[in-house]
Amino acid sequence: MNQPAHPLGEIVRHGNGDTSLRFERQLARPPERVWRALTESDQLRHWMPCDIVGARAAGAEVAAPFWEDIVAKYGIEDTVLTGRIVTWRPPSTFAWEWDDELLTYDLEPSPAGTQLKLNVDLGSKGPDVHLVAAGYHICLDQLCALVDTGEAPPFTNADPSQYEALYAQLADD
Repeated sequence: MNQPAHPLGEIVRHGNGDTSLRFERQLARPPERVWRALTESDQLRHWMPCDIVGARAAGAEVAAPFWEDIVAKYGIEDTVLTGRIVTWRPPSTFAWEWDDELLTYDLEPSPAGTQLKLNVDLGSKGPDVHLVAAGYHICLDQLCALVDTGEAPPFTNADPSQYEALYAQLADD
């Protein structure tokens, strides 16, 4: 098994039975550049399996349609999920609900560029936590490539199997 390009996230089990994922990444660009990658459709296309369609404002209802190539590769039947923007504070905090997950992105300037923290509060509908964690790890790998180099490999070429095994070990600990 190859060594991951970026550190693994954490699987956090809360006393009430809920589970969260926490990831951190250091990006070599300023927060404004990372913010665009997190929130603009032409940037989301490279690292997120879906678009965000709707007003960019706290409280706004949004649609989250999966990209066509993602639908085809994974045989997704429910191709548009609903969501809502919870927090919108450019360029530091963006939180949105996507189906039954809450994603919170926090950006902090750092000497090297931007410290990105992603917290994902998982819902009960999704697959096993190790599969979800591997998926978000791949998303962040793609995001880092896009922000740091200006391009990312095709999202559908990413293979999560290595991460699935690593996160399965974390989930069992």
